Amino acid sequence: MTDAKPPGRLRPAHPEQVAGGTGTGRDTAGGAPGPDGTGGAASDTGGAVSSTGVGTAGARGAHARMNPAAELGFSGDPGQHGDHGDELLHAQRIWDGALATNRLDDAGVNAERQRVETKDVTAAVSLLVDGWPADVRACVESLLEHTRAKVLAFDLGDVDGAGDVLDELAARDPERVAVWHVAERPHWRGGTATWGESRAKLLRLDESDVHVLMETTVALRGDALTPLLAAIAEGATAAGWQGVDLYDDGPREAGPGRVQALTGEVVAVRRQAALGALPEDAHWGRNADLALSLGLRGELVVPEGPAPVARLGAHDVPAGYADQESRRNYDGVLRLLSARTP
Repeated sequence: MTDAKPPGRLRPAHPEQVAGGTGTGRDTAGGAPGPDGTGGAASDTGGAVSSTGVGTAGARGAHARMNPAAELGFSGDPGQHGDHGDELLHAQRIWDGALATNRLDDAGVNAERQRVETKDVTAAVSLLVDGWPADVRACVESLLEHTRAKVLAFDLGDVDGAGDVLDELAARDPERVAVWHVAERPHWRGGTATWGESRAKLLRLDESDVHVLMETTVALRGDALTPLLAAIAEGATAAGWQGVDLYDDGPREAGPGRVQALTGEVVAVRRQAALGALPEDAHWGRNADLALSLGLRGELVVPEGPAPVARLGAHDVPAGYADQESRRNYDGVLRLLSARTP
């Protein structure tokens, strides 16, 4: 019973929705009542009863089906003494089908519950745009299709015309898409704009309850935000689809459930909590998201299930830059972790 309304407000079920109704295969009356008041009609000659069979009430001349289960895939023997392998195969199919149905039911009920719980939670997705206009278009369009969140885009230098794509999308849906252009190209592409300062500007431009950091290297293939918002609505400080635990030699994948840090292309965080935790001095984002995680106070959560997110492709950075910046960022993460550990 998933309807939140009182049972008295439910409309009566139609006859075909009631188990045992006409055509369900459970009509075992065998036809119209006979002279003796039983379900089967007696023959005029006093011979064998001419039952109409299961599910064929009222049909003249129909022969009883000795084994209607055979039509559902069981063996043809009324005693089910057929090929034992067939029986096991059919039983397995029924079991697999039941499990699949239950999983779909659970997913549907949980998704609806989460939508109800988060309907009053405001969220905005922040994007740093540094080129790759085709990926930018796919990313933003997937957000407009699969979420109700606002999109806040920060265009760094209009690389390869990516800023023009953002303007086009904002003109198409001005209530959902906001764009800011700056002349500086990104630090990782030879300019001066850094990840930390750019993300900090987006965070301060946001007025939502939940701030979502997303990369333009991915697009949503479903509602990837509602499970994250639901986790935050239930008390988490931040939620994301990739969790890690931290070690001296690097992060290791962790989750679902509580994790030490969140990484990946989609991370949602309480905006007020993020204001004092974002590493504004980070030049590049890799491992800077881990520093953000350690700057937060409270639970960091990875939801159950696969992430409905598709990778669009890698966005290359200058040779050597990624390793150097990533190592510098991770050293900072380890220092934060050491300071937090008693």
